[in-house]
Amino acid sequence: MKNALIDAERGTLSAEQKAALAHHPLASWLEYAELRRALDTLTLSQGSAFLQRHPKDAVGRTFSTFWLPTLSRRVQWNELARLADLNAKSDNERCLAAFARAMGGSKDTQWAEALRPMYSKGQPFSETCMPVMQQLESRGLVDNAQRWQRIDSAIDGNEPNVIRETARGLPVEEAAIANAYASFMTTVQDTAMNWPKDARSRKVITAGLVRLAKSSPETAEMTLPRYVEAFGLNDAERGKVLNEIAVQSAVSYEPEALRRLNAVPTIAYDERFNEVRVREAMARSDWRGARAAIRAMPAEQRDSARWYYFDARFSELIGDAAGARENYRKAAQKSEFHGYLAADRLQAPYALCEYAPVLPVASVRSNAGLQRAMALRRIGRKEWAAKEWADAVAPMTREQRFAAIEIAQKDGWFDRGVYGFNLKDPEEARLYRLRFPIYHTETITREASKNALDPAWVAAEIRAESLFDPTVKSPAGAIGLMQLMPATGMATANRLGVPYASSQTLYDPDINITLGTAYLREMWNKYGQLPYAIAAYNAGPGPVARWTSQRGSFDPDMWIETISYKETREYVPRVLAFSVLYDWRMRGDALRLTDRIAGRMTGQRTRFTCPAPH
Repeated sequence: MKNALIDAERGTLSAEQKAALAHHPLASWLEYAELRRALDTLTLSQGSAFLQRHPKDAVGRTFSTFWLPTLSRRVQWNELARLADLNAKSDNERCLAAFARAMGGSKDTQWAEALRPMYSKGQPFSETCMPVMQQLESRGLVDNAQRWQRIDSAIDGNEPNVIRETARGLPVEEAAIANAYASFMTTVQDTAMNWPKDARSRKVITAGLVRLAKSSPETAEMTLPRYVEAFGLNDAERGKVLNEIAVQSAVSYEPEALRRLNAVPTIAYDERFNEVRVREAMARSDWRGARAAIRAMPAEQRDSARWYYFDARFSELIGDAAGARENYRKAAQKSEFHGYLAADRLQAPYALCEYAPVLPVASVRSNAGLQRAMALRRIGRKEWAAKEWADAVAPMTREQRFAAIEIAQKDGWFDRGVYGFNLKDPEEARLYRLRFPIYHTETITREASKNALDPAWVAAEIRAESLFDPTVKSPAGAIGLMQLMPATGMATANRLGVPYASSQTLYDPDINITLGTAYLREMWNKYGQLPYAIAAYNAGPGPVARWTSQRGSFDPDMWIETISYKETREYVPRVLAFSVLYDWRMRGDALRLTDRIAGRMTGQRTRFTCPAPH
């Protein structure tokens, strides 16, 4: 089937091939591939017949995303109106349905009304939607009030190009002010002083100054007072700008950060700002200030293992041992990075309440949709496979869906262990064996031993980087299980004497693990501490050198929390927590996280227990 699909897409599928695969489970996808290639020459009856046979399933929906625009290009308005739904979930299908009715001579304006919510969103129109939106304008079905509603939404969404496009339909004077708004949102200009002193102008000024603060907090800080005075910006508007100025200063730990944080009015505090206040105080070793910033958070933000743990750490540092113990206890209830650290402080076992229901694997295995999804994944058709998967699991019970995930993982479809779960559901989050699959154990163990590394760390890196999918290639070009860049892979292979023909070599699981594990060892040798090595694996050596020079004396937990890059700040704890879980999966207990971070691989091991609910 794999070769037949390629032939169909090239237009070289033979009648013999097609006949031989007529009863194959993926025969409909083979027919789709043929039809997709011949879109411009298909007859209406051919396209309609395929959709009639597949009106609701994945292959039919996929075909319709190409067939409907084809009907529009052919000006087949009646057929397009018959097939496209004005109430479809897809914006593009709604636009095509409306366009067919508009161009087909519909006597009512139902099509126009169907577009109103989309028009008012203030987002750019897709290429598919642009023609019918132009019909709204040319037929006089949009008035100036609706145009301004769209512009207001575009201001909220920071879409200056949408403002400019919408302004074309306004009277000259109104268009001029709208275009001035769009320009200010891109580049702050003094001509704004001539604007109307109204709420809309204040909103634009706020948006423009927030954008300026992202690139130059100093300039935004100097510019803001003039606009506050001229336009009477209120605390909320002024606060949005001050918030951005303060955050951009604090994330780089600039000397002016504390003063700028203190200048933000309370009404402008948000979740990001609250966290930045904690980290900025930590970077100055202001433990009382950091604890106060945590305790000033709303309860729903503060209620996490992370903030309970750091509240306890800061309490300990300022001599409040009793308060520290209570918050360590709260944090240790959670099976996550800060929960494990808290348990170490208490000399307590790690929390882990595994959910392991009996799954109906045998009955789910025969599900036709699941079989098609796995078959498509095996031949490299990942997008089609994901669509079939979604259709297959939609009507399933939770236990059936879990069984489908187990079946898919054993078939080599490893990412279902992440994308198949609703992790907001506490029980689904506790399906640890499904969420943390482990494969290539022999290679991981061998290469970890060769490089004097903990195999649980290697497995955790693979889980974090690729979800154990050896075929993954990132947008940046990183390849395979351990997401190695080709240059890194080649350089490491040359040092080790490992044959390396091209970047395609990195798709080989054994070679990828061999090279990736050796590279982890290099990072650890270079930086001397496990958190630094993990951070370097994610962010590269330059940022890590900067962070260690700035805060190299910090305890590891503090150093991790004050990493400037959000992605890396989250990546390092994730890998370390995954290491604990893979240690448990491999051995049934785990090296204490505190010992792991310190590089004591023969340190104290801890057991897991399910704490009683409080």
